[in-house]
Amino acid sequence: MHRVGSAANNGNSNRPRKEKRLTYVLSDANDTKHCAGLNCLAVLQSSASDGCNYLFTGSRDGTLKRWALGEDAATCSATFESHVDWVNDTVIAGGSTLVSCSSDTTLKTWNCLSDGTCTRTLRQHSDYVTCLAAAEKNTNWVASGGLGGEVFIWDIEAAVTPLSKSSDVMEDDCSIGINGSANPLTISSLRTVSSNNSINASTKQCHVYVPITAKGHKESVYALAMNDSGTLLVSGGTEKVLRVWDPRTGSKTMKLRGHIDNTRALLLDSTGRYCLSGSSDSMIRLWDLGQQRCVHSYAVHTDSVWALASTPTFGHVYSGGRDLSLYLTDLTTRESILLCKKEHPILQLALDDDSIWVATTDSSVHRWPAEGQNPQKVFQRGGSFLAGNLSFSRARVSLEGTAPAPVYKEPIFTIPGTPAIVQHEILNNRRDVLTKDTAGSVKLWDIIKGIVIEDYGQVAFDEKKEQLFEMVSIPSWFTVDARLGSLSVHLDTPQCFSAEMYSADLNITGKSEDDKVNLGRETLKGLLAHWMTKRRQRLGLQTPANGNVLSRKDTTPRSLAHSRIEVDGNALNDSTVYPPFELSTVSPPSIITEGSQGGPWRKKITELDGIEDEKDFPWWVLDCVLNNQLPSRENTKCSFYLHPCEGSAVQILTQGKLSAPRILRIQKVINYVKEKMVLDKPIDNLNTIGTFAPGIGGQLQHSAVGDGSFRSGLKPRQKLRPSVEILCNNQVLSPDMSLATVRAYIWKKPEDLVLNYRVIQGR
Repeated sequence: MHRVGSAANNGNSNRPRKEKRLTYVLSDANDTKHCAGLNCLAVLQSSASDGCNYLFTGSRDGTLKRWALGEDAATCSATFESHVDWVNDTVIAGGSTLVSCSSDTTLKTWNCLSDGTCTRTLRQHSDYVTCLAAAEKNTNWVASGGLGGEVFIWDIEAAVTPLSKSSDVMEDDCSIGINGSANPLTISSLRTVSSNNSINASTKQCHVYVPITAKGHKESVYALAMNDSGTLLVSGGTEKVLRVWDPRTGSKTMKLRGHIDNTRALLLDSTGRYCLSGSSDSMIRLWDLGQQRCVHSYAVHTDSVWALASTPTFGHVYSGGRDLSLYLTDLTTRESILLCKKEHPILQLALDDDSIWVATTDSSVHRWPAEGQNPQKVFQRGGSFLAGNLSFSRARVSLEGTAPAPVYKEPIFTIPGTPAIVQHEILNNRRDVLTKDTAGSVKLWDIIKGIVIEDYGQVAFDEKKEQLFEMVSIPSWFTVDARLGSLSVHLDTPQCFSAEMYSADLNITGKSEDDKVNLGRETLKGLLAHWMTKRRQRLGLQTPANGNVLSRKDTTPRSLAHSRIEVDGNALNDSTVYPPFELSTVSPPSIITEGSQGGPWRKKITELDGIEDEKDFPWWVLDCVLNNQLPSRENTKCSFYLHPCEGSAVQILTQGKLSAPRILRIQKVINYVKEKMVLDKPIDNLNTIGTFAPGIGGQLQHSAVGDGSFRSGLKPRQKLRPSVEILCNNQVLSPDMSLATVRAYIWKKPEDLVLNYRVIQGR
């Protein structure tokens, strides 16, 4: 399982602390489709005769969805969004509580029929949580296992009960416990982290629920199963053994050996007498727990078995896995039949009356005929074979080309998903990202507006990337990945504030064309525009007339630490979101981030309610959006020399080194040279070290040439202006190039840039 860093960016305590990041996840589809593979399924049968059945799907896109099922239709009635990484498994506890687990190391609980609001986050695992198991009759018990080798047994009713807590301690903090028995503990000296990162002792009490721990696994756990009454728990993983536990105490009762590779799927019958296991060794094994031994082995698949589902009587098993195949096997007669062949590996199965839902690494979910009430009907169609008891027997059959034909060619029904992004490239303009999805479609994204600006269809990705190449040099201010099937854009401080553009280049009306726009700051303003509106409404009269929402809490000691923070003078008191940074409201992005308390969270930007503060957002985000303050950044200037071309009779304007913003256009340099040439008398503001200051119609700036030096609007005494070209390395430069672009693509040296100018005759 692929391992990535979380939004927390937690590092070793001996290293300098890395600030928490803010990520936003883009989507070009509506919210009713998954955009990555489906890891898990759960079916909720209605208790009423005319009620609606529901299917719950959990995806690698980090969300769960609830589907209202009809005869030949399924409607997405809710999206459950809070996990910040893959959703790996989900179960229904008590008929009304949906429990999910994720690679973000948490379990989350939800009301099955709610609008998708998370009711509780349970933080106990130290690594990815890969699997869950629930007891059908003892409705409160749910077990969880993960890559850390940990197995916990939760009393869900007790875990989700509202806790009495200090006003300084968030709910999620109280859910962190110490391994032990499932009893609420009282911690009287809980420490909390304030907004200025100082640690305060709280004498108020927080009752912490602690799950039961089943200790014994030394390696990763991939599969769990629990009997209906909750008296037996079986676990399996990379240790090639099955461990059996008493979930009421967490004690081990037995260990079963037989598989020669990882255990990936487990089933228990309702009584807890028999257990089925599927393994990466391609075998399915039936275990008699009373006899503590394997009683049957079924060589059905030609590759890893990842999913199992049984009929209500536990007489037949449906199995799927890496070989793309779904089989039905009679556990007594060993007769097996290929139901269907998929295009993608099968990850989980869910039996629904006489049909079966199949989840794969694709974003769509399919419903196939299964005859779950009377499986013998399928065998009557013919084409079955007798399952062997050695894995190589099926492998040999496969090599001989005598694999059986599938009974069904097409599913009964498909809930379509959106193709997942599998390839991406950030373009040189540091604003557009080219992507390719599983359907082969190539698209161009504008990440500051969060939309697809061009769909090229099925074209060659590398060729399109070359066609879109621009000779521009802009600092890298964001990173992206497609782990969740869609583009996730990561903003880290201070790197995200390193890129600037002139307002004229962004076509922003109402601002001076020479005003510099910080791309990171304006993107944050666009992301939090809805939050700002809600915050204004909540604060009411506390909202200042200038549009900035400041309160006593906003002015934290950290935000006033001017040794680390600088005020963005161009953006001071400016809370307007400019059109290039207005994000889509049709498919709004989701934010993934973390504040000083509670751990990482995810929510759509249109669902932020304005009460989030430094406990929820990184301090630098609030300082930027609320206080117009940016972290100190690296030098954004570019030093260069400006000399006449060799052999030219043009006057020497200066011998000294000049300094200007990296984004300055060559056209401004041309204008600067023209202004110098038409003056009647020598420039008198050349200082002793030969560095220019903008004395032409602008204010004096020490040892640097600012934007004012190159403004074309300056009008000294009118004379006939010469036509001027600027060269670098004997190459004539386009007036639209920036100094940074010239340095990166034309100069290509570590030394200070050298520009030459010459007058063009006859123009």
